[in-house]
Amino acid sequence: MKPNAQFWDKVALKYAAQPISNPDAYEQTLDRVVSYLKPTDRVLELGCGTGSTALKLAPHTGSILATDFSEGMIAQAEAKMGVDNVRFLQADTFSPLLEDGSFDVVMGFNLYHLVERIDEAMARVHDLLVPGGVFISKTPCIGERSLGLKFGLLKRLIPLMQLVGKAPFVRFETIAGLEARIANAGFEIIETGNYPLRPPNHFVVARRL
Repeated sequence: MKPNAQFWDKVALKYAAQPISNPDAYEQTLDRVVSYLKPTDRVLELGCGTGSTALKLAPHTGSILATDFSEGMIAQAEAKMGVDNVRFLQADTFSPLLEDGSFDVVMGFNLYHLVERIDEAMARVHDLLVPGGVFISKTPCIGERSLGLKFGLLKRLIPLMQLVGKAPFVRFETIAGLEARIANAGFEIIETGNYPLRPPNHFVVARRL
C-alpha cells in the first residue's frame, strides 16, 4: 500500500487542478447517487481524492466522512473546506478508525480498479455498513474487450509506467467480474449503469444483506 500512497501524494496538486474529464457522466452519476441519500444518512466515502464529490453531495445527506489513504489528497480536500457536515480523514478501507456498522451509505468512486486487496476491501465495506445499508460505487472496467486501439495501447503501457513509478497499481476488471465480487461480499445489486458508456465506468448500487 505504501508505494501507491506515495504515488498519489506526488500527483495530488496536479490532480486537484485537472478538470472533470466527462462532466455529463459525472453529473449523471451524482444524480443517481442523490436519489439514494436521505437527510439522516451517515455516509462514508472511501478514496475521496481531493474531496469534490463529498462536498457536492453534502447538501443531500446528514454527514459525510470522506477518507483517502493519501496525505497529499486529504491536504487538497481540506483546502476546499467550508461545509459543516463533511469531515476529511487520512485513512484507508481497513483503518481501525472506521467502526463496523457505523454507516448507512458507503461510497467508492473511481477506486476499485486501484485496489489490490479488492475482495477483502468489499468484505470490509459490508462490515462498515448497518444491516440493509447501501454501497454505491463506480469503477472503470478496462478489462472489457473491444475498447479500441487507444485503450488497448494504454493497457500495454501501464506495466512499463509502473516500473518507473509513473503509474499506480491498476486492475483490469470486467463488468461481470466486478459485479460478482460485490455479490460475493454479501450484497444484493439493485441498480447498475455505465457513465460513460465507453470505456465503461460501471456504476453499481448494492444493498447489504
